[in-house]
Amino acid sequence: MGHRKQSAPRHGSLAYIPRGRAARPIGKIKYWPTPKTDAPTLLGFMVYKAGMTHVFYVDDTAGSPNFGKEIFSAATILEAPPLLVCGIRAYTRDPYGLRTFCEAWMKEPPDDLNRLATLPEKFSTEEMLKKIEENLDKITVFTLIAATQPRLAGISKKKPDMAEIKIGGGKIKDQFEYAKNLLGKTVSAIEVFKEGQYIDAIAVSKGKGFQGPVKRFGVKLLGRKSNKTHRGVACIGPWQPAHTLYTVARAGQMGYHQRTEYNKRILKIGADGKEVTPKGGFLRYGQVKGPHIIIKGSLPGATKRLIRLRCPARPPKKIPAEPPKIVEVSLKSPQGK
Repeated sequence: MGHRKQSAPRHGSLAYIPRGRAARPIGKIKYWPTPKTDAPTLLGFMVYKAGMTHVFYVDDTAGSPNFGKEIFSAATILEAPPLLVCGIRAYTRDPYGLRTFCEAWMKEPPDDLNRLATLPEKFSTEEMLKKIEENLDKITVFTLIAATQPRLAGISKKKPDMAEIKIGGGKIKDQFEYAKNLLGKTVSAIEVFKEGQYIDAIAVSKGKGFQGPVKRFGVKLLGRKSNKTHRGVACIGPWQPAHTLYTVARAGQMGYHQRTEYNKRILKIGADGKEVTPKGGFLRYGQVKGPHIIIKGSLPGATKRLIRLRCPARPPKKIPAEPPKIVEVSLKSPQGK
């Protein structure tokens, strides 16, 4: 008799369990880093994914074999219309965590916000701001309630997306003045990030529906003469314990999961969309109209999906002082025309 194989390396990562669908298409940020600045600043931004291309740039990574040479890399184009600051939210802290203390909303919000929720006819902005100012000693965290402006982007969408963005740096009083000055105004990406900076990207990945264990976990196909199934796991567990372990590869939801990619580098922040729009436009997106960000590498999410950018939670130790020199951004047609 030949040798009988007793075990095999496991297939598929157990890093994300359970692999369920995301609750909503907008990623949720559960951790905000503490910036090393004395002035208050926003710690995040929201953009829309337009598509991918490739760029040629001069490698400025110290110690790299290609340092100082022209190299090319895949890049993601993100359209970044200015965010509208709709409100300010103040938090207090108790033994159980953060608690919402008060909110102050902008006067005369745009009509598009009614597509998100039913808004009150009148906002007592001054009263809310005064209440926050009188209780600054109790408040520990300030966030801005920001809304995107998809009408300024290339997507055929009117309903804005809304999320909170934390204010970091400085003292609480400085953060309040910073937030009060931004209320009702717009913030652009160049005011939050700078070229050459590393950021974290939080997004919901492409949805692939209900898939079997071969596609979902990469298990090996069974032999041609196997019984009952070919694209499955032959033995799903022992007699004891008398249930299927969570580590066994099973069919289920694949994709549409929230994912965080750390330390993605901003190659360029531009203002004219024609600089990055390929011939014929991006597939399933179209033309990039205005402000945009070029990120090195790929990001999770389908075309047109909202991606939340955040200041890096664990930035690399060595960061070049200057942004990389971009030689060329490929504008060839993705349709091969």
